[in-house]
Formats: sequence, C-alpha cells, structure tokens
Amino acid sequence: MPSKEDILDLYFMDARCKLIDIAAFLDRVDRHDGNTDFRFDGFHKALEAMQNPGDKPRAQAVLEALSDHSEEPIPKATIQGAFGAPQLNTEN
Repeated sequence: MPSKEDILDLYFMDARCKLIDIAAFLDRVDRHDGNTDFRFDGFHKALEAMQNPGDKPRAQAVLEALSDHSEEPIPKATIQGAFGAPQLNTEN
C-alpha cells in the first residue's frame, strides 16, 4: 500500500497545477465587469465542500455540491447539455 509520501510524490505536481488553474479562473472572473450566475455560486459552494467535507470524502462532497438534488423532472429540456452546477429555480 502506498504511503502518504508516495501519494505526494505521484500526484502533488498535478494537483498543484489544477489549484493554480482554479486561482487563475477566479482572478479572471474578478477582473471583469458584470454579474456572476448560479455556476459561480455553485463553484464557491463546491470549494467550501472541499474545505469542509464533514464526514464524506472530499470528492463526494464536491460532487454533491455541484449536483442537482431535485427529484421532479422538468417539463421540457431547453438544452441538450449540462450546466455543471444546479440552477436554482427562482420563479414562483
């Protein structure tokens, strides 16, 4: 079984690169005018889940933070893809 040091040796540089990419993404958003939307809110929620996963593995906490937990299907799809974060229904 690999040790923590083995895991660091194998994966640290890749994780470091991804962390820098995330920081650059957040900097890009900060530098521009306009408003963010539900995806940015979901991203922050996922970052929080990664920092404070509770009793779950971090990957599970992040995936759950970015998942749509609604159980009722929508009447009609408006696109053929996904947004990557749940869009809260703000219509009454």
